Amino acid sequence: MGVKSFFHELKSKISASRFFKAVVTDSHDVLPKCTEHIKSIETVEGHGVTPGCVIKTNFHDASQFKYVKHRIDEVDTENYVLKYTLIEGDVLGDKFEKICYELKFEPTEDGGCVIKEKSEYHTKGDVELNDDEIKAGKEQASVLYKATEEYLAANPHVCA
Repeated sequence: MGVKSFFHELKSKISASRFFKAVVTDSHDVLPKCTEHIKSIETVEGHGVTPGCVIKTNFHDASQFKYVKHRIDEVDTENYVLKYTLIEGDVLGDKFEKICYELKFEPTEDGGCVIKEKSEYHTKGDVELNDDEIKAGKEQASVLYKATEEYLAANPHVCA
């Protein structure tokens, strides 16, 4: 098994607290409204978004994937940090054992935030990752963050 790490940053005009709520604590309500790809988000083990719980994201039938399950490893609501692990779903395929993520929403002076994402891809056996696969994953994350940003900008009462 190999591990390959990647970093991604995105600047947003939305505050760190609102973005964190939308993507983490209120994701089950907010994210399905932000994009047509996500059908629903539900806690399938544990309660809420707390360490040890498992969150299942279901995708619409037209999506290339059916679902993913993430285990919440750490939630820091004061510093807007989430650590979680993708543990199940067809996105893992025959290449990945798991994918670990760390999300940080850092406040900026202009009232927005910088979203910092670290991804660790744990491959099965001696599988090698190619740049196109990583680029596709980063693009999907960017599309979700941009859609969330647009939704929050258009709905200032959400996660306020």
